[in-house]
Amino acid sequence: MQNRLGNLLKNLIFAIVSTLLSTALPAHSAAKTLLVLGDSLSAEYGLPRGSGWVNLLDKQLQSDKVNASVINASISGETSAGGKTRLPALLAQHKPSIVIVELGGNDGLRGLSLAATQSSLREIISLSSNAGAQVVLLGMRMPPNYGIDYAKRFAAMYQGLAREKSVKLVPFFLQGLDDVEQFFQPDRIHPNQRAQAILLDNVWPVLKPLLK
Repeated sequence: MQNRLGNLLKNLIFAIVSTLLSTALPAHSAAKTLLVLGDSLSAEYGLPRGSGWVNLLDKQLQSDKVNASVINASISGETSAGGKTRLPALLAQHKPSIVIVELGGNDGLRGLSLAATQSSLREIISLSSNAGAQVVLLGMRMPPNYGIDYAKRFAAMYQGLAREKSVKLVPFFLQGLDDVEQFFQPDRIHPNQRAQAILLDNVWPVLKPLLK
């Protein structure tokens, strides 16, 4: 009888300890992987290595003690179609929790079909979502010399996709960089080193809630 009671007590203690451990484990969240799929604006074009907004994001995560790492899969000159083609392999390799999509600007500057750009971005969002990743879409705008109507439709494309696919949107990635002389490189297209902190400030408020 005494042995039986001893065994029951051991089993009870084991059950209690197991329950405590199982409830404590979620407090230590698994590391997140952030994948940035972008073009030259995210690939540090014309900037000293390590000074771009994506690198600043990595430092922000470390400063805030967020258990996350950043993979920068951006390529200068990338189009939305190119990003769509590369994405499946990136998703399989890195298994990101969050995908930040910074594409479409080169499509507009090259005068590519707006419908084709929208289709590619939609597919990028779908592929990411189907892989279990949350998506942050960085909106872009075209210069007014491309035509007011085209500029309006281009900006509206990002807003429409964000609503349609229920993803987070940064309305305009280059918000706050109105002073071309101060914030852009001599080509007047690519933000300079001084502008990188502003780019991160545009992304961070939208991204931060997804990291919790």
